[in-house]
Amino acid sequence: MENKIKVVELFAGVGGFRLGLEGWNKKSASSGYNQNIESPYEVVWSNQYEPSTKTQHASLVYEKRWNKQSHCNQDIATVDVSQIPDHDLLVGGFPCQDYSVATTLKNSKGLIGKKGVLWWSIHKILTEKEVKPKYLFLENVDRLLISPSGQRGRDFAIILKSLNELGYAVEWRVINAAEYGMPQRRRRIYILAYHCRTDIYDKIMETTPFEWINDEGTLATAFPVTSEEILFPTEFILNGDIVDISENFNKNGTQGVFENTGIMINGVVTTIKTKAKHEGNFIIMNDIIQNGEVTDDFYINEKDLDKWLYLKGAKKELRKNAQGFEYNYTEGGMIFPDPLDKPSRTIITGEGGASPSRFKHVIKTPKGYRRLSPVELERLNMFPDDHTKYKGISDTKRAFFMGNALVVGVIEKVGIALTKKMEDKSKKLM
Repeated sequence: MENKIKVVELFAGVGGFRLGLEGWNKKSASSGYNQNIESPYEVVWSNQYEPSTKTQHASLVYEKRWNKQSHCNQDIATVDVSQIPDHDLLVGGFPCQDYSVATTLKNSKGLIGKKGVLWWSIHKILTEKEVKPKYLFLENVDRLLISPSGQRGRDFAIILKSLNELGYAVEWRVINAAEYGMPQRRRRIYILAYHCRTDIYDKIMETTPFEWINDEGTLATAFPVTSEEILFPTEFILNGDIVDISENFNKNGTQGVFENTGIMINGVVTTIKTKAKHEGNFIIMNDIIQNGEVTDDFYINEKDLDKWLYLKGAKKELRKNAQGFEYNYTEGGMIFPDPLDKPSRTIITGEGGASPSRFKHVIKTPKGYRRLSPVELERLNMFPDDHTKYKGISDTKRAFFMGNALVVGVIEKVGIALTKKMEDKSKKLM
């Protein structure tokens, strides 16, 4: 399509980024897929591959919802970059792994990272593409900012340094979706990068880091913040090459150096702690619950209730390990059942299945205690109802998808804000 922002979606799962950017059937996630949107985004190529399973369930769902022609179900590390079409925006929720670098390649701009670490697949695309994508929009778990334990923040510093070397400015925020009115307490780090040939990069250069972080930036536009630390930011330069950072960054540091919000441009990092500022409505569990549509197999048998109560409850007991060593085990209690007047706890990949569990959601209804249905889990991530329903895919697998997914409403809001930033320059030139 003409004048569309061309998107490549990596680690696509069941399409959370695509739903947020394109909408579904021309409807927006934030409206519950009731209101029309005119999206400027078009996904021109996508990739989803799960190495641990023979049947590629998530990829099957993705192909069913969209199409096979522009979708690739192949290990991204083995994909020839020339097969990936040129694009404006690269998006993906890449796994949090060990990003350490073994060595640089002599007489080359490449590098050798740990085998199987998917960040280096992104890096390979950015390195080998003659026309690099103008923008990146990535998602990860927030522990990325403090991993690994022996070098707090090293992994994120490697990512920032490698993007800096490729000509990108980067901003990031840890966003808890529920703090902005969405139905799930899901904290994730969102990373936006802007290539040096873009107008947004120029705008960052003209703006102070504090202004960008607190007011002017794409993330601040999408999700307003306040900060008590604006006069006391953490500022530092990412010195050395990627190997130096891999080996020495914050070595033996017991505390992380990256706050929940920040920006990096030309190797200079500015980072502060911010708080969410939201004046709109809040969606609670009761708003997404199905009434009278959930089958009996989701209800907890009374004879199993004690097992659930034990697993959810506080514990202080003597236990014995496999070698016969006795130790004192303590564990705090969890709220049981899950409250319906608040956003939900974070969905995990083990949410499905009937077996008692400490971490699965349980709600109380007039009919009794029950687990959440696949549709309810989809709604907590702001997916369309039955998005993951497909022949041969169990309810347990559908729950697994949602444990791995993101909150689509976050992607939608950032996508809208990014579009406005792209348009700002063209309006000024008129």
